Amino acid sequence: MELHSTTYERAMARVLTDLTERYAEGGFQPEEIAAVVARTRSALERAGKHAEFIPALVEHAVRDELASLARAEGRSLSPRPKVLFVCERNEGRSQVAAALAEHLSDRHVLARSAGLHPTGRLNPHASEVLAERGIELRHPLPSEVQEDVLDAADVLVLIGCPGAPLLGRRTVHWDIDDPYAQDLSTARRIADELEARVRELLGELEVPIAQRRLATAS
Repeated sequence: MELHSTTYERAMARVLTDLTERYAEGGFQPEEIAAVVARTRSALERAGKHAEFIPALVEHAVRDELASLARAEGRSLSPRPKVLFVCERNEGRSQVAAALAEHLSDRHVLARSAGLHPTGRLNPHASEVLAERGIELRHPLPSEVQEDVLDAADVLVLIGCPGAPLLGRRTVHWDIDDPYAQDLSTARRIADELEARVRELLGELEVPIAQRRLATAS
């Protein structure tokens, strides 16, 4: 990754977006967060840090500074935890899991999905099983695992890929069937299992969750 390249700028844009969403309810305005990000980024770039490390360094440094500011100024700070769901193709399971996590937590969790080998296609059953639950798929474009996104995640959930060479601050493995090329009834069963796992994870993160079961098709 080269400094100020398209890839670098996209990574920095993701950092700013994630930090703004993470601290949206933590007493900081978007412009305050943007100013801290810009100042931290500038300092790291002047220090000659390798471009591939700067997005993650900025993310960590800004989180630390915002926490310090909140303590010093007596602000309420309750950042949203970030969970990254990863499956093989990012066509179905990880997409559904991320959408369920944001919906069930009333967006008190920042959820993203990615694939080890994304195909660029979306399993049509993913949108259908979510729509049956009244959930819109907000990030439908399959994408690969980005290093800066992986590093920023508080929890990494690997779905059906036990041998994946990925590690997060906290890594969880879910052995759940791949709905690829399966029928809709199988996709519904998989969605039910994903919902149960997501509810369990949100409980472990101490995030308030919807108590009633989401509506599904018969």
